[in-house]
Amino acid sequence: MSKLRLTLSLATASLWYRRRVLAMVCLTLTLSVTLLLGIQYLRTEVRQSFTSTISGTDLIVGARSGQLNLLLYTVFHIGNATNNIRWSSFKHIEDDPRVNWAVPISLGDSYQGYRVVGTNGRFLERFQHGNDQPLKLAQGQWFSQLFDITLGAEVARQLQHQLGDQIVLSHGGGRTSFSNHADLPFRVSGILQATGTPIDQAVYISLEAMEAMHVGWESGVAIPGRTLSASSAEARSFTPDAITAILLGLKNPIMTFQLQRELSQFPGEPLSAILPGVALSELWRMMGQFEQVLLGISVFVVATSLIGLIAVLLTIQSQRHREVAILRAVGTPPSLIAGLYSLECVLLALASCSFSLFIGAALIASLSPWLLTHYGIHIGLRALNPDEWLLLSMVPVVAFAVSLAPAWHHWRKSRTLSFGNNNPN
Repeated sequence: MSKLRLTLSLATASLWYRRRVLAMVCLTLTLSVTLLLGIQYLRTEVRQSFTSTISGTDLIVGARSGQLNLLLYTVFHIGNATNNIRWSSFKHIEDDPRVNWAVPISLGDSYQGYRVVGTNGRFLERFQHGNDQPLKLAQGQWFSQLFDITLGAEVARQLQHQLGDQIVLSHGGGRTSFSNHADLPFRVSGILQATGTPIDQAVYISLEAMEAMHVGWESGVAIPGRTLSASSAEARSFTPDAITAILLGLKNPIMTFQLQRELSQFPGEPLSAILPGVALSELWRMMGQFEQVLLGISVFVVATSLIGLIAVLLTIQSQRHREVAILRAVGTPPSLIAGLYSLECVLLALASCSFSLFIGAALIASLSPWLLTHYGIHIGLRALNPDEWLLLSMVPVVAFAVSLAPAWHHWRKSRTLSFGNNNPN
């Protein structure tokens, strides 16, 4: 115990004596470990946020398309549908005895670059994210009148909307549109709670309102005299001719594959039915190659920093001849002197790991709101998982391994000194 205490005392004293040189090495290693741990942390959090975008939905049904395209435009609001689904097809699927609930979705319009989603009250009741978490309203109520609109949390925050605000939607899904539904303004009736998913970056209206807006429109252009005013639209009832997609929940999940196969061979029109979890996994595998490259680069950076640490220790070893000679003179064995170099490397690595944890926590706390705002990704502080602890613990282990070269060199030097002094130790 006393020998270990002596070794630690010598190592810390040696590090403190060379603190100016080693501080830069420690800083470099700290930044490298922060990069390595940060990428691994972000991989885990982004994947969790990504895969929990939608839950509790057994099937997504849309016009015949690839499953990734169908997933992207229905869940992530990226891209456009290849075609629509007839309303009669929706009613046929909804009436299937195996279907517990069906939520229609109609896309095609936008509001200042945010996607407009036409749906009904079942969307609020049935759509889930994360670990089967339902949607909740932060303010107001889900749309009840024809020209009520409910905003996602980020839309309301970015555009600083409040309940009762009047807004005008645009025709088409692009960020910039020259065709606006100016004659039929909407009133903000509700604002959803933040979910950290694409739900936050969309606005929600009724299917009837989506139909009313487009009365008198042809090929994306309003025909003068044929569009409706707000009062005339409210006096009429509307039934959609077509929708974009359907979210399905089944009474018995065992029937999912059977119904998926039948919908893919639907006689009324060409349809595609996908399992959200399978499609999300496939999309993540495509993105996973990029994250693996980032992780590999960060490992290389850490390895380079450790090699730089050894280079610095080897460079300053010429300044330690007198120190080694004094230690040998007082009877310190060569093995202990050699062990000092390994211990110094491990202590530097441990210090770098500790600093990286503080820096990483500060970065996550500061960047989390920005990521949520711009990318809809919620990343919060949490305890490291076993994989992250393993990755972090490998840093001092590798530091010890690479320190063996200078340690062995100094062991040989100490042996030479002992032979020169006729010291059998």
